[in-house]
Amino acid sequence: MDAQAWYRLAADGVLVSHVAIVVFVILGLLFTLVGGALRWGWVKNKWFRLTHLGAIVVIVGQAWFGAVCPWTTWENRLRELGGQQTYGDFSFVGYWLHRFLYYQAPGWVFVVCYTAFGLLVLLSWWWVPVRWRKGAKP
Repeated sequence: MDAQAWYRLAADGVLVSHVAIVVFVILGLLFTLVGGALRWGWVKNKWFRLTHLGAIVVIVGQAWFGAVCPWTTWENRLRELGGQQTYGDFSFVGYWLHRFLYYQAPGWVFVVCYTAFGLLVLLSWWWVPVRWRKGAKP
């Protein structure tokens, strides 16, 4: 396998990781709310909840400041090194993950959507309190 093929493979790996983060953020809130209603103890785990909150805070911050996600920048650079066009010449996996992950809309739409989602995550801390100590019942 030549160097360009390795770069293309690495770009697909970054894209898969990026999608996994998006899925974690979306399903993290869903599982927190459903798990809170069904009394799943693991959704009150402080490390899960802090990681989830941290992820959405970074996303909202990037949207507010107009910053490009570092995962996107990293993937694009790897695609360039692999001889691919960014947002264009993808592998099968890359094509479908890009269709899932990237949408065309004005920047303000993303700011509003990410901020609203972030506010829901913050509210989930009130709706489903975090267990700060092992064995403690919030």
